[in-house]
Amino acid sequence: MYMKQLLEHRYLVRKNLLTILGIGLCFYFSYHLVAGQRSYIRYLALQQNIQTLQVENHKLREEREALETRVAMLRPASINKDLLEERARIVLGFRQKDEMDILYSR
Repeated sequence: MYMKQLLEHRYLVRKNLLTILGIGLCFYFSYHLVAGQRSYIRYLALQQNIQTLQVENHKLREEREALETRVAMLRPASINKDLLEERARIVLGFRQKDEMDILYSR
């Protein structure tokens, strides 16, 4: 009796082996499509990260351009006297008699 059931079981497995293998491969690739290292969810997260870094890069470029403009105004060929006076006051600590220092914390 037991041997007959075992032979029938083997026959069913052999008969449906291709189907079982196909279903297993479908589950394998579906899992990796959704939750794997190179999955669609990971792709969306990387795209969001790229957008965030592009915005940050744009802000840093604007800040750099502003600083380059200020540095260009301090070059001897095209010096801006107001900016030079401002920098001298900050670096050397000079001020007029009627000026007041206002301190604030960031």
